[in-house]
Amino acid sequence: MNSMAVLPIKVLLQTTIPTTTDDWSIARFSLLTAFLRDQRDSDGAPVFDVTARDRTPPGAPDPVLASLGESDFDEAWLFAVDVGNGLTEADCTGISHFRRRGSGLLVTRDHMDLGSSVCTLAGVGNAHYFHSRNLDPDLSRRAIDDPYTTYISWPNFHSGANGDFQVIQVAGAVHPVLVDRASTTGAIRFLPAHPHEGAVGAPDGEDARVIALGSSKVTGRQFNIAVAFEPGPLGGPAIAQSTFHHFADYNWDPRMGCPSFVSEPPGDGIARNPQAMADTHRYVGNVARWLARRSI
Repeated sequence: MNSMAVLPIKVLLQTTIPTTTDDWSIARFSLLTAFLRDQRDSDGAPVFDVTARDRTPPGAPDPVLASLGESDFDEAWLFAVDVGNGLTEADCTGISHFRRRGSGLLVTRDHMDLGSSVCTLAGVGNAHYFHSRNLDPDLSRRAIDDPYTTYISWPNFHSGANGDFQVIQVAGAVHPVLVDRASTTGAIRFLPAHPHEGAVGAPDGEDARVIALGSSKVTGRQFNIAVAFEPGPLGGPAIAQSTFHHFADYNWDPRMGCPSFVSEPPGDGIARNPQAMADTHRYVGNVARWLARRSI
Protein backbone atom coordinates (compact mmCIF):
# COMPACT_ATOMS: atom_id res chain seq x y z
CA MET A 1 0.00 0.00 0.00
CA ASN A 2 1.18 3.52 -0.82
CA SER A 3 1.72 5.15 2.59
CA MET A 4 1.46 8.56 0.91
CA ALA A 5 -1.99 7.87 -0.55
CA VAL A 6 -4.39 10.77 -0.09
CA LEU A 7 -7.67 9.89 1.57
CA PRO A 8 -10.81 10.67 -0.43
CA ILE A 9 -12.63 13.90 0.34
CA LYS A 10 -15.67 13.12 2.48
CA VAL A 11 -18.64 14.99 1.00
CA LEU A 12 -22.15 15.32 2.42
CA LEU A 13 -24.90 16.13 -0.10
CA GLN A 14 -27.90 17.10 2.03
CA THR A 15 -31.42 18.42 1.46
CA THR A 16 -33.57 20.27 4.00
CA ILE A 17 -36.70 18.12 3.49
CA PRO A 18 -37.56 14.53 4.41
CA THR A 19 -37.59 11.99 1.59
CA THR A 20 -40.62 12.89 -0.53
CA THR A 21 -41.19 11.36 -3.96
CA ASP A 22 -42.93 14.39 -5.45
CA ASP A 23 -40.42 17.03 -4.36
CA TRP A 24 -36.75 17.97 -4.70
CA SER A 25 -35.47 15.15 -2.51
CA ILE A 26 -31.85 14.03 -2.74
CA ALA A 27 -32.82 11.35 -5.29
CA ARG A 28 -33.28 14.23 -7.77
CA PHE A 29 -29.57 15.04 -7.46
CA SER A 30 -28.47 11.56 -8.52
CA LEU A 31 -26.40 12.72 -11.51
CA LEU A 32 -24.39 15.05 -9.29
CA THR A 33 -23.88 12.25 -6.77
CA ALA A 34 -22.78 9.82 -9.47
CA PHE A 35 -20.42 12.33 -11.07
CA LEU A 36 -18.58 12.98 -7.82
CA ARG A 37 -18.43 9.28 -6.98
CA ASP A 38 -16.95 8.53 -10.40
CA GLN A 39 -13.99 10.93 -10.08
CA ARG A 40 -10.58 9.24 -9.84
CA ASP A 41 -7.09 10.52 -9.12
CA SER A 42 -3.98 9.70 -11.15
CA ASP A 43 -3.66 6.37 -9.33
CA GLY A 44 -7.26 5.40 -10.06
CA ALA A 45 -8.42 5.93 -6.48
CA PRO A 46 -11.73 7.69 -5.72
CA VAL A 47 -11.36 11.43 -5.16
CA PHE A 48 -14.62 11.74 -3.23
CA ASP A 49 -16.44 9.65 -0.65
CA VAL A 50 -20.03 10.86 -1.05
CA THR A 51 -22.95 10.57 1.37
CA ALA A 52 -26.28 11.75 -0.09
CA ARG A 53 -29.26 12.07 2.23
CA ASP A 54 -32.48 13.90 3.05
CA ARG A 55 -33.16 15.33 6.48
CA THR A 56 -35.08 13.36 9.08
CA PRO A 57 -38.79 14.16 9.65
CA PRO A 58 -39.61 17.64 10.99
CA GLY A 59 -40.31 18.31 14.64
CA ALA A 60 -36.84 17.50 15.93
CA PRO A 61 -33.25 18.31 14.98
CA ASP A 62 -31.67 16.22 12.24
CA PRO A 63 -29.05 14.03 13.97
CA VAL A 64 -26.46 14.50 11.21
CA LEU A 65 -26.90 18.25 10.75
CA ALA A 66 -27.14 19.06 14.46
CA SER A 67 -23.83 17.27 15.09
CA LEU A 68 -22.12 18.21 11.82
CA GLY A 69 -19.37 20.10 13.64
CA GLU A 70 -18.27 16.84 15.27
CA SER A 71 -18.49 14.76 12.08
CA ASP A 72 -15.65 13.56 9.85
CA PHE A 73 -17.04 15.21 6.72
CA ASP A 74 -14.65 17.54 4.93
CA GLU A 75 -17.41 19.51 3.21
CA ALA A 76 -21.20 19.75 2.99
CA TRP A 77 -23.48 20.80 0.13
CA LEU A 78 -26.79 22.01 1.52
CA PHE A 79 -29.72 22.04 -0.91
CA ALA A 80 -32.32 24.24 0.78
CA VAL A 81 -35.46 22.97 -0.94
CA ASP A 82 -37.86 23.67 1.94
CA VAL A 83 -40.54 26.36 2.11
CA GLY A 84 -38.83 28.14 5.00
CA ASN A 85 -38.94 25.63 7.86
CA GLY A 86 -36.38 23.01 6.82
CA LEU A 87 -33.74 23.65 9.46
CA THR A 88 -34.15 23.75 13.22
CA GLU A 89 -32.09 26.02 15.46
CA ALA A 90 -29.98 23.03 16.44
CA ASP A 91 -29.43 22.13 12.76
CA CYS A 92 -28.22 25.66 12.01
CA THR A 93 -25.95 25.63 15.05
CA GLY A 94 -24.40 22.33 13.92
CA ILE A 95 -23.86 23.55 10.35
CA SER A 96 -22.41 26.86 11.54
CA HIS A 97 -20.03 25.03 13.89
CA PHE A 98 -18.98 22.82 10.98
CA ARG A 99 -17.84 25.81 8.94
CA ARG A 100 -16.32 27.63 11.92
CA ARG A 101 -14.01 24.68 12.52
CA GLY A 102 -12.67 25.22 8.97
CA SER A 103 -14.73 22.79 6.90
CA GLY A 104 -16.14 23.65 3.46
CA LEU A 105 -19.79 24.54 2.86
CA LEU A 106 -21.95 25.14 -0.19
CA VAL A 107 -25.45 26.51 0.44
CA THR A 108 -27.97 26.85 -2.36
CA ARG A 109 -31.69 27.61 -2.57
CA ASP A 110 -34.19 28.85 -5.17
CA HIS A 111 -36.75 31.59 -5.87
CA MET A 112 -38.79 33.75 -3.50
CA ASP A 113 -38.70 32.24 0.04
CA LEU A 114 -37.75 28.71 -1.02
CA GLY A 115 -34.97 27.60 1.30
CA SER A 116 -35.16 30.60 3.60
CA SER A 117 -34.44 28.41 6.62
CA VAL A 118 -30.75 29.00 5.80
CA CYS A 119 -30.98 32.65 6.90
CA THR A 120 -29.67 31.97 10.38
CA LEU A 121 -26.55 30.12 9.21
CA ALA A 122 -23.47 32.03 10.29
CA GLY A 123 -21.95 34.03 7.44
CA VAL A 124 -23.23 32.12 4.42
CA GLY A 125 -26.86 32.58 5.48
CA ASN A 126 -26.44 36.34 5.16
CA ALA A 127 -25.47 35.91 1.51
CA HIS A 128 -28.94 34.61 0.60
CA TYR A 129 -31.71 37.16 -0.07
CA PHE A 130 -35.37 36.15 0.00
CA HIS A 131 -38.81 37.66 -0.50
CA SER A 132 -39.75 38.10 3.15
CA ARG A 133 -36.49 37.38 5.03
CA ASN A 134 -33.05 38.93 4.67
CA LEU A 135 -34.16 41.10 1.75
CA ASP A 136 -31.75 42.22 -0.96
CA PRO A 137 -30.26 45.57 0.14
CA ASP A 138 -30.55 46.75 -3.49
CA LEU A 139 -34.16 47.98 -3.60
CA SER A 140 -34.23 47.85 -7.40
CA ARG A 141 -33.86 44.07 -7.26
CA ARG A 142 -36.98 43.61 -5.17
CA ALA A 143 -39.01 43.28 -8.35
CA ILE A 144 -40.44 40.47 -10.48
CA ASP A 145 -38.04 39.40 -13.22
CA ASP A 146 -39.77 36.24 -14.52
CA PRO A 147 -43.33 37.29 -15.54
CA TYR A 148 -44.40 33.90 -16.87
CA THR A 149 -44.79 31.78 -13.75
CA THR A 150 -47.17 34.22 -12.09
CA TYR A 151 -47.46 32.49 -8.71
CA ILE A 152 -43.73 33.01 -8.06
CA SER A 153 -42.57 36.45 -6.99
CA TRP A 154 -39.12 38.00 -6.55
CA PRO A 155 -36.36 37.11 -6.41
CA ASN A 156 -36.98 35.11 -9.59
CA PHE A 157 -34.32 35.86 -12.20
CA HIS A 158 -35.11 34.15 -15.52
CA SER A 159 -31.89 32.68 -16.93
CA GLY A 160 -33.69 30.30 -19.32
CA ALA A 161 -35.71 27.10 -19.37
CA ASN A 162 -34.86 24.06 -17.29
CA GLY A 163 -32.75 21.87 -19.56
CA ASP A 164 -31.18 24.87 -21.29
CA PHE A 165 -27.89 26.55 -20.45
CA GLN A 166 -26.90 30.10 -19.66
CA VAL A 167 -23.74 32.00 -20.52
CA ILE A 168 -22.16 33.25 -17.31
CA GLN A 169 -19.85 36.20 -16.77
CA VAL A 170 -16.83 36.06 -14.49
CA ALA A 171 -16.87 38.81 -11.88
CA GLY A 172 -13.43 40.20 -11.07
CA ALA A 173 -10.41 37.92 -11.17
CA VAL A 174 -11.18 34.34 -12.16
CA HIS A 175 -11.89 32.44 -8.96
CA PRO A 176 -10.42 28.91 -8.70
CA VAL A 177 -13.87 27.29 -8.89
CA LEU A 178 -14.36 28.87 -12.33
CA VAL A 179 -10.99 27.92 -13.80
CA ASP A 180 -10.94 25.99 -17.08
CA ARG A 181 -7.45 25.93 -18.55
CA ALA A 182 -8.77 24.46 -21.81
CA SER A 183 -11.09 27.40 -22.37
CA THR A 184 -10.05 30.35 -24.53
CA THR A 185 -11.05 32.62 -21.65
CA GLY A 186 -9.40 30.53 -18.94
CA ALA A 187 -12.78 30.08 -17.25
CA ILE A 188 -15.95 28.08 -17.62
CA ARG A 189 -18.60 29.81 -19.72
CA PHE A 190 -21.82 27.88 -19.16
CA LEU A 191 -24.07 26.64 -16.35
CA PRO A 192 -27.59 25.19 -16.39
CA ALA A 193 -30.43 27.69 -16.78
CA HIS A 194 -33.54 28.04 -14.65
CA PRO A 195 -36.71 30.16 -15.10
CA HIS A 196 -36.57 31.75 -11.64
CA GLU A 197 -33.25 31.84 -9.82
CA GLY A 198 -32.85 33.25 -6.33
CA ALA A 199 -30.66 36.10 -5.14
CA VAL A 200 -27.26 36.07 -3.45
CA GLY A 201 -24.74 38.76 -2.53
CA ALA A 202 -21.53 39.30 -0.57
CA PRO A 203 -22.43 40.27 3.02
CA ASP A 204 -20.56 42.93 4.95
CA GLY A 205 -17.94 41.83 7.43
CA GLU A 206 -16.94 38.71 5.50
CA ASP A 207 -14.03 37.90 3.20
CA ALA A 208 -16.50 37.19 0.41
CA ARG A 209 -17.13 38.39 -3.14
CA VAL A 210 -19.41 37.74 -6.09
CA ILE A 211 -17.52 35.52 -8.54
CA ALA A 212 -20.08 34.82 -11.30
CA LEU A 213 -22.97 36.69 -12.89
CA GLY A 214 -25.94 35.68 -15.01
CA SER A 215 -28.26 37.74 -17.22
CA SER A 216 -32.04 37.62 -17.34
CA LYS A 217 -33.50 36.41 -20.63
CA VAL A 218 -36.51 38.66 -19.97
CA THR A 219 -35.18 41.97 -18.67
CA GLY A 220 -31.47 41.74 -19.45
CA ARG A 221 -30.72 42.50 -15.80
CA GLN A 222 -27.54 41.01 -14.42
CA PHE A 223 -27.80 38.98 -11.24
CA ASN A 224 -25.37 37.18 -8.98
CA ILE A 225 -24.96 33.45 -9.48
CA ALA A 226 -22.31 32.62 -6.89
CA VAL A 227 -20.56 34.21 -3.93
CA ALA A 228 -17.29 32.75 -2.64
CA PHE A 229 -16.18 33.01 0.99
CA GLU A 230 -12.45 32.61 1.43
CA PRO A 231 -11.23 30.51 4.35
CA GLY A 232 -10.09 32.53 7.33
CA PRO A 233 -10.74 33.33 10.99
CA LEU A 234 -14.53 33.26 10.45
CA GLY A 235 -14.58 29.78 8.98
CA GLY A 236 -13.75 27.46 6.12
CA PRO A 237 -14.29 28.07 2.40
CA ALA A 238 -17.89 28.46 1.29
CA ILE A 239 -20.08 29.09 -1.74
CA ALA A 240 -23.53 30.70 -1.78
CA GLN A 241 -25.31 29.66 -5.00
CA SER A 242 -28.39 31.33 -6.48
CA THR A 243 -30.31 28.13 -7.21
CA PHE A 244 -30.06 24.41 -6.54
CA HIS A 245 -31.23 23.87 -10.12
CA HIS A 246 -27.64 24.30 -11.26
CA PHE A 247 -27.12 20.83 -9.73
CA ALA A 248 -30.48 19.04 -10.18
CA ASP A 249 -31.00 16.03 -12.46
CA TYR A 250 -33.85 17.77 -14.30
CA ASN A 251 -31.58 20.65 -15.29
CA TRP A 252 -28.77 18.38 -16.43
CA ASP A 253 -31.13 16.04 -18.31
CA PRO A 254 -34.89 16.83 -18.39
CA ARG A 255 -35.60 13.19 -19.26
CA MET A 256 -34.88 12.45 -15.59
CA GLY A 257 -38.20 14.08 -14.68
CA CYS A 258 -39.28 16.60 -12.09
CA PRO A 259 -41.90 17.05 -9.36
CA SER A 260 -45.48 17.41 -10.61
CA PHE A 261 -45.71 21.05 -9.47
CA VAL A 262 -43.11 22.18 -12.05
CA SER A 263 -45.21 23.80 -14.78
CA GLU A 264 -42.70 25.34 -17.19
CA PRO A 265 -41.84 23.41 -20.39
CA PRO A 266 -38.19 22.27 -20.44
CA GLY A 267 -35.61 23.07 -23.07
CA ASP A 268 -32.93 20.87 -24.65
CA GLY A 269 -30.02 23.29 -24.90
CA ILE A 270 -27.65 21.28 -22.71
CA ALA A 271 -28.32 18.13 -24.73
CA ARG A 272 -27.41 20.03 -27.92
CA ASN A 273 -24.29 21.68 -26.50
CA PRO A 274 -21.87 19.18 -24.93
CA GLN A 275 -19.62 22.03 -23.78
CA ALA A 276 -22.38 23.32 -21.49
CA MET A 277 -22.48 20.01 -19.63
CA ALA A 278 -18.68 19.78 -19.62
CA ASP A 279 -18.49 23.24 -18.02
CA THR A 280 -21.08 22.25 -15.43
CA HIS A 281 -19.09 19.12 -14.56
CA ARG A 282 -15.91 21.17 -14.31
CA TYR A 283 -17.60 23.68 -12.01
CA VAL A 284 -18.85 20.90 -9.74
CA GLY A 285 -15.42 19.26 -9.59
CA ASN A 286 -13.68 22.58 -8.98
CA VAL A 287 -16.07 23.52 -6.17
CA ALA A 288 -15.77 20.12 -4.51
CA ARG A 289 -11.97 20.30 -4.51
CA TRP A 290 -11.81 23.96 -3.47
CA LEU A 291 -14.13 23.41 -0.52
CA ALA A 292 -11.73 20.70 0.68
CA ARG A 293 -8.69 22.94 -0.02
CA ARG A 294 -7.36 20.51 -2.60
CA SER A 295 -5.61 21.63 -5.78
CA ILE A 296 -7.79 22.20 -8.85
